[in-house]
Amino acid sequence: MISKRSKGSGETSDDSIDAAVARFTDAVDAVRARTSGPLITAARALVYGLVIVTAAVGVVVLVAIAAIRALDIAVPGDVWSAHLIAAGVFGGAGAWAWSKRRPRAARGT
Repeated sequence: MISKRSKGSGETSDDSIDAAVARFTDAVDAVRARTSGPLITAARALVYGLVIVTAAVGVVVLVAIAAIRALDIAVPGDVWSAHLIAAGVFGGAGAWAWSKRRPRAARGT
């Protein structure tokens, strides 16, 4: 059994054990904050980023579908005319983006 008084110090051994445990916990907390803290932050950023990208892709697809359906209603004729207009818009956007790219030699690879 552990006595309540240590020899000659006037401090109980429970107090010294509590102080040692407190120092150990502080050290573990400091190591955890420096190692797993940034990893947890990076993992959260990755997960939230993937959720946002997935939601954005879904929204873009739904908006494109709604736009083609609205064109089908607004433009006289069959559905091919709405598809032709949509193909022209998307083709024009793709050609514009292609013209803005940098040549391979300018990218450094």
